[in-house]
Amino acid sequence: MDTIYIVIVLVILGLAALDLVVGVANDAVNFLNSAIGSKVAPLWMILTVASAGILIGSLFSSGMMEVARSGVFYPDKFTFNDIMLLFLAVMVTDVILLDVFNTFGLPTSTTVSLVFELLGAAVAVALVNIWQTDSGVLLDYINSGKALTIISGILVSVVIAFVVGSLIMYLSRLLFSFNYKNSFKYLGAIWTGLALTAISYFAIFKGLKSTTLVSKDFINYISDNIWTILALTWVGWTIFMAILQLIFKVNILKIIILAGTVALALSFAGNDLVNFIGVFMAGLSSYEIASGVVATGGSIETLTMGKLAEPITVNAYYLFGAGIVMILALWFSKKARSVTATGVDLSRQGEGVERFSSTSASRSLVRSAININKLVSSITPKKVSNFIESRFEPVKENDTDAAFDLIRASVILTVSALLISLGTSLKLPLSTTYVTFMVAMGSSLADRAWGRESAVYRISGVLTVISGWFLTAIVAFTVSATIAFGLMYGGIYAIIGSIVLVVFLSIQFAIIHKKREAKIEIRIDNVHKTEHDIIMECTKEIEQSVNHIINIYQGVLDGLFAEDRKALNKLYKMSDEFHGNSKRRRLNEVLPTIQKLEHQSLDTAQYYVQTVDYFYEISISLRFITESSFKFIDNAHEGFSIEQIEDLKVLENEFTSIYRYFNEMIQKNDYSGMATIKERRTVLLDLYSELVKKQILRTKEKKSGSRNTILYLNILNETKVIAMKSVSLMRAQMNLYNSDDYIKIMS
Repeated sequence: MDTIYIVIVLVILGLAALDLVVGVANDAVNFLNSAIGSKVAPLWMILTVASAGILIGSLFSSGMMEVARSGVFYPDKFTFNDIMLLFLAVMVTDVILLDVFNTFGLPTSTTVSLVFELLGAAVAVALVNIWQTDSGVLLDYINSGKALTIISGILVSVVIAFVVGSLIMYLSRLLFSFNYKNSFKYLGAIWTGLALTAISYFAIFKGLKSTTLVSKDFINYISDNIWTILALTWVGWTIFMAILQLIFKVNILKIIILAGTVALALSFAGNDLVNFIGVFMAGLSSYEIASGVVATGGSIETLTMGKLAEPITVNAYYLFGAGIVMILALWFSKKARSVTATGVDLSRQGEGVERFSSTSASRSLVRSAININKLVSSITPKKVSNFIESRFEPVKENDTDAAFDLIRASVILTVSALLISLGTSLKLPLSTTYVTFMVAMGSSLADRAWGRESAVYRISGVLTVISGWFLTAIVAFTVSATIAFGLMYGGIYAIIGSIVLVVFLSIQFAIIHKKREAKIEIRIDNVHKTEHDIIMECTKEIEQSVNHIINIYQGVLDGLFAEDRKALNKLYKMSDEFHGNSKRRRLNEVLPTIQKLEHQSLDTAQYYVQTVDYFYEISISLRFITESSFKFIDNAHEGFSIEQIEDLKVLENEFTSIYRYFNEMIQKNDYSGMATIKERRTVLLDLYSELVKKQILRTKEKKSGSRNTILYLNILNETKVIAMKSVSLMRAQMNLYNSDDYIKIMS
């Protein structure tokens, strides 16, 4: 057999291992969201129980492997060469696509990715065969009925997950309220027993149907006596939970969450493992089939792969190995933390730094919801309304900063595990991401986590994630088809090129993710700083920002004088980043920060607010200067005259002298020269007025064009604004230095 096919199998194996890593990074949110969000246990314990679930679930997943082999196409219509290139195109696309979503912290569906990648690659390969033979139709190759069943099942599961999650959460909150500890003493054991029985049934009993590790007789015995077993299981769990709760004073809600994490991880591995190694297993089976034909003297040129449609028994060693790789990825993948953080932030009960901005769609939905709520409230009896309100009155937890409480975490896990395990038992490759995410969002809605202060941002985030799902399908189909076309026509060169592409993009995405997470960590860390940290950080930031502003300002003028487009473009990006950071801090960090300050620290709070505002206003002017200058040179307008350049250099010297003098004051902790700063500001303002008059004269004498004049005057005006705001910033720093808070901290 041609060596190229051995190479393809090895490449697919390597891509499958990489796919396991990026796949777990994306899907970890499915089973970690509730446990991490509720802070039910230390992270190491949560990861340990999840790892156990993954390992067990990977051994139960063999019943789903047919999806990759014959789920969306008829393998008997494809030759051995066709099928190997088809599988290679799918794996290349899957690794790239999932890594893109992981990089930006967005959960997407690995199931949808696989289905549409298989569909896209199969369509491309089928079209090439049709064009080359000038016979046949596309429907002869594509199992459209099965593909539509899978896709529709995934979409329906989204709706069901949201509705069921909302309903169960609403009923659970009515039953227990936020102040659930008293009522849970009496109903907790029964409620926990039901939850654990449901988890046991769907995650274990149903899961046994899709594994070869137990005999058929044992499975049949369970099926014939299922109701008796369930009743005994419920009684057993209820008694056991009552003993733990009443005698040993154990918080049994934590047991539900940890058990649910295991069950959900088990369901994830059982349902989604096919998304990562199913294509490799199908490719390996194809290679083994072709090797058998060659061994008997047959030819693989016209060999079709109809045998892929036959039932398969997967080697347990492959499943075990895949489970180990998934566990390692779970523990060490930083991108898994990013995706999980997105799900937790969108479902958290309290306020905080929002990851998404509002959109017109989210604002419209919130306004509609408010109007509907007013209508419902007007027709609801007062007593009923008061009772419901009392059940949904939040209780402030002083000892934890969990995103939501244990009741909601247990509901999310239980409902998600039930739905996913049910789909797995029916051999429906539903999306675990869609189900768990929509259950979490539905429960958040029912739990009133989306209040008036955060609803538009949370809904915007949900819409962003959902739109990403549709984008997943379109991109998966298109990219997979494109790569398949390239492989069919490009041969060995296309194979090498696809490998290089995966390596290159993986490195680039890792760099992007590292930079992106560094920015997010800075934002989150700033919210949790102490009073001492805030004062020290502001002082340090002023000193650094002063140098940053001077460098950008001087660089812009130098770039304008030299008409250096590349340098101006770089400076524009720097100023835009400075503005973006200032804007995010102003929107997301001011309120949480001042709330954490002590009540008597009014000076510090006032200083912090002023600092943020001044930085924001300075950043606006600085970005406007750099943007206008870059566009001026980018459009190839005529540069400044020698007289204009000389005038701007004089202005630059006066402007930078103020900043340099202030830097010396900060370094010496001596603000006695503040009067000198004000004098220099007056000189700069007088210079500004003089330069404006000179430019007006040049314009009247037609020595300057209209665009030249507009840019020149804009630079003068924004320089004046920056100078005035900077002096105000310096005064705020001086006031802090002389405040009681600063003296107390420095003493």
